Amino acid sequence: MSGPVRMRSVGPSAVLVEVEGAAAALALATWARRRGVPAVEVVPAAETVLFDGTEPAALERVLAEWSPTAEPPAGDLVEVPVTYDGDDLELVAEHWGTSVAGVVERHAALTFVSSFCGFAPGFAYLAGLPEELAVPRLDSPRPRVPAGSVALAGTWCGVYPTTSPGGWRVLGRTGTALWDAGREPPALLAPGTRVRFVPA
Repeated sequence: MSGPVRMRSVGPSAVLVEVEGAAAALALATWARRRGVPAVEVVPAAETVLFDGTEPAALERVLAEWSPTAEPPAGDLVEVPVTYDGDDLELVAEHWGTSVAGVVERHAALTFVSSFCGFAPGFAYLAGLPEELAVPRLDSPRPRVPAGSVALAGTWCGVYPTTSPGGWRVLGRTGTALWDAGREPPALLAPGTRVRFVPA
């Protein structure tokens, strides 16, 4: 395994592999699942991949075949309808130097990729917002963000699967179910999924 990665044991049967960023983490996790690495579970995050239920020496031998420059294959495309009426639309428009209509147009023109899930069941951290469009989080989180809220923070986009506190900038809302325990996989926007937001 060449390149800027580092492995460290986490408990008796898990290994955390550190990589350079969310794209590399998704690429490694996707490759590892397809390669059939010796692990019970493979979990990507922002800069790491957790291999749970594995033996470090065996994992290291398999990961020696992976290159950090490998790109993950394009995942399924999911279109999410959005009603753009969020509380932070005007603030984002001002930050982007455009109108509310301009925010909707730019956001809907992007294709996001689910890098990893966290925070709450079904919450996907969606990469794809250009650095120049990054928006700051709220100074203080809202105590209640409604389920289905489509929001931005930094260069991330996300959809709140349930009502919860949150500090992201809300652009709008969707009625799409992000988490369904009876579905396989339960998360609609599992890592690797490509996502387009469609004005409702």
